[in-house]
Amino acid sequence: MERTGVFTRRQRRTEKVESFGSDQELHVLAVDDSLVDRKVIERLLKISSCKVTTVDSGRRALQYLGLDGDKSSVGFDGLKVNLIITDYWMPGMTGYELMKKIKESSTFKEIPVVIMSSENVLPRINRY
Repeated sequence: MERTGVFTRRQRRTEKVESFGSDQELHVLAVDDSLVDRKVIERLLKISSCKVTTVDSGRRALQYLGLDGDKSSVGFDGLKVNLIITDYWMPGMTGYELMKKIKESSTFKEIPVVIMSSENVLPRINRY
């Protein structure tokens, strides 16, 4: 592809997505109990032309993925998630516990999981 002239923001974003080796939109599942953090993650990923689904807990992430044992959950039929980003410290289920449950699933075990945290208390970080 010859690169001449001025590219629009949309063209640059499209090139970034194509550079991942897919002509389909990347789908990211973002899990965080903080509404502000979910909105920041969503905005940053949408700038990169990603499809973003946000949920507020590990339990809801499992429901969305159909891993909660509930037959009324979304499930994997037609659902393609390319990346999961989760907060570490959430009430009910930590990001690490969520990752373990996802990796136990034959359907989702190959999907990368990024665990993030704004935790800055060293003894709590070292504990895990």
